[in-house]
Amino acid sequence: MSEGTGEQVAEVREQRSHGLVAGKMLLLACAMFGFGYLMVPLYDIICDITGLNGKTGRVSVSEVAEAPTVAEEREIIVEFTASINQSGSWIFRPDVQTMTVKPGTLYHASYYAENLSNTPVVAQATPSVTPFAAAKYFNKTECFCFTRQAFEAKGSMHMPLTFIIDPDIPVNVDRVTLSYTFFRSPEQS
Repeated sequence: MSEGTGEQVAEVREQRSHGLVAGKMLLLACAMFGFGYLMVPLYDIICDITGLNGKTGRVSVSEVAEAPTVAEEREIIVEFTASINQSGSWIFRPDVQTMTVKPGTLYHASYYAENLSNTPVVAQATPSVTPFAAAKYFNKTECFCFTRQAFEAKGSMHMPLTFIIDPDIPVNVDRVTLSYTFFRSPEQS
């Protein structure tokens, strides 16, 4: 009888062990899902704190009107670059390669994009500013990157950009590069 009881005890222990492992695996799967779900907000917070990824600010026209005075004695060179992500059939380029600006003044620029394919597409641009220390001082009031852009087959357009560089930008920053990566939007609506 003790032999049967010993086998039953071993079987119960094994079932508990399997249950414990299954519970840990379920907990691990939930933790991984939660971590994946929180990655975007965490990434945004880290970028805001550190200034990494060159994310730029967005301001309203009324905020620009209330901005401090223009730094008349200071000039910064803004370089505009463009690249295409994925093997899309695009022409994408800035209309002007460089611009000399004074911090605290509103400026206008534009980019040109052309769909070379025979089908309508929707595209999106993502910005990046370097040096990273300048990103939080580079603010846009209007940008084609705020929304997706719809292109007809063989269609093209000049896309506007209106920006201001905050006069509080560090004095060691004398050149800022604004780069856009253009890609076909996964949501074609």
